[in-house]
Amino acid sequence: MRLLGYFDAYLGFLSSDLQVGLGKNALDIGCGTGAFAEARAVVQPDGQITLLEPSARMLQLARSALQRRGSDPVPVQSRLEEFQPDAPFDCLLAAHVLEHCLDPVAALRRMRELVEPGTSLWLVVSKPHWCNAIIWFQWRHRTYRPEVVADFLAHAGWDLQAQHSFPTGPPSRTSRGYRAVAI
Repeated sequence: MRLLGYFDAYLGFLSSDLQVGLGKNALDIGCGTGAFAEARAVVQPDGQITLLEPSARMLQLARSALQRRGSDPVPVQSRLEEFQPDAPFDCLLAAHVLEHCLDPVAALRRMRELVEPGTSLWLVVSKPHWCNAIIWFQWRHRTYRPEVVADFLAHAGWDLQAQHSFPTGPPSRTSRGYRAVAI
């Protein structure tokens, strides 16, 4: 992920509006290798981050990446649908998760259930581009146009605040960022 520029892209996205907090109790949904959570640890080193991931191997990679940054994340091996937190989170991160959900609106509603009103969701979604055809062979993911993602968010209890275009590298062709607030 780092070699392809995703860590730098996530770092730029999370730094795009420093007036918007990244919380003291954040959750990275479908954390994968931990690149998004790691970027959050750079921008917001204080507080706790929970890594939510169904794959034990990916969860360990993510945990190791954050530990190298001096962070001690809480790893949780679970799918979003089955996750039962002890308390609401004050920041959600989700990079390239919706593309793998059978019902993206239901996934966003579940995310909404994990937070109080006013909480920010930092979402990265694959967008239509021929580069994603290559990625599809490995991951069998979907891509969504910005207006479709905006509609998903609205139907799931989120107010879209901003969109982010990644400026360079593969992320500029494969991904788009969205920041929404829980209604």
